[in-house]
Amino acid sequence: MDSGHYVGHSHTGHIKNSIVFVSQYLKKTNPKDIFFRYFPAASVDYCFDLWHKHQFYFKIPQKRATKLGDYRYDPRTKLHTITVNADLNAFSFLVTYLHEVAHLLVQKKYGSKVDPHGIEWKNEFVSVAKPMLNTQVFPSVVLTALKQYFQNPKASSCSDHNLQRALQWFDDNSTSDDSPSMPYLSDLQVGKRFRFRDRDFIKEETRRTRILCKEIASGKKYLISALAKVQPV
Repeated sequence: MDSGHYVGHSHTGHIKNSIVFVSQYLKKTNPKDIFFRYFPAASVDYCFDLWHKHQFYFKIPQKRATKLGDYRYDPRTKLHTITVNADLNAFSFLVTYLHEVAHLLVQKKYGSKVDPHGIEWKNEFVSVAKPMLNTQVFPSVVLTALKQYFQNPKASSCSDHNLQRALQWFDDNSTSDDSPSMPYLSDLQVGKRFRFRDRDFIKEETRRTRILCKEIASGKKYLISALAKVQPV
């Protein structure tokens, strides 16, 4: 996989005719080709138009453990930047992209005086996502979870277990053979032993989207995602 991609605009508002890849792969290409690489095909025109209309720098870095994407505004340069992790499947990538575009829209309308994930952001997120909520863009299992999620969007899609589970079905490392048989950590009872990444743990207390677990061999405690696939022992 490439080290990361960057899609930018010139200060005059015209699209640059090149994309900077850290790996230098396909250094000169049509920016829209990058959208086809990461987004569901039926969403490309819409998402590309959002990028073109709202004039932001779009970066696609490698996997980051702490976030799926982010939005930043530089008040000195008046520039907007959105990042989305390259390792996400197309449907997760799209949801994260729209999440961050909603932040940009809030910044343009309200500045920095409102709650980052308050009612203004929720309204913008629902509005910008609405044209994508159909079966041409999302599989039915994801669409059903999204419609429920958008009744009251949370700050992180990972906080919505139904949506996260639906999206994880389309990860490259998930197959129809192992996904049903491997339970999520959140499904296990407190005190249950399980194996995760070749290490044995005991499930303890839940803390929002992560669960405090004790490694049996060392006695050390770790926070593990509630949606981690584990093997009961």
